[in-house]
Amino acid sequence: MKKFLLAALVFVGSLSVANAQEIISKGSSMVNVGIGLGHHFGSDGMSIPPLSVAYDYSIVSGLIDRNNGAITLGGYGGFTSGSMTYRVPGYSSSASYTHILLGFRGMFHYQFAPKLDTYAGLMLGYHIASTSYSDSGPMGSHSNSGLTGSGFDIGVLLGARYFFTPRIGAFTELGYSLPYWNLGVTFKL
Repeated sequence: MKKFLLAALVFVGSLSVANAQEIISKGSSMVNVGIGLGHHFGSDGMSIPPLSVAYDYSIVSGLIDRNNGAITLGGYGGFTSGSMTYRVPGYSSSASYTHILLGFRGMFHYQFAPKLDTYAGLMLGYHIASTSYSDSGPMGSHSNSGLTGSGFDIGVLLGARYFFTPRIGAFTELGYSLPYWNLGVTFKL
């Protein structure tokens, strides 16, 4: 069954590519502005969902059949913040966090159909994470805050962009960033 699905995908992709105009050419650039769904930070009371901006610049194109396949390099910036409070008679606690991710990414793009840019790549990012916590109860009050969990990470990313006009489209990405799934608007500059 897997062989049949793979053969069907290759066949449909080859038919579509024959009629496709390359979306990404050498020197072109794109910007994604997105909102994230699902994240790996443990707050039930999320205040600001993961927001992101990504920029991709094509350094080479026409790698496959001189009409398809491109490599882009670019940057990523993301932000999320949240808080939660727990109260019972005689005790209360609150916690908040902020995460910022700044990264560099490299992608390989392949166009399976007209107006559809699919891509996969790697991202090297630096997380800046800060948290604060406070509680009060019969035993007194406690608080703590500071940078926690900051550091470098590397991850894999899969994505797709569909262009409704020559310059405006929608995108979706799965993988490494602040959320597990990111979607939004893309602009070809």
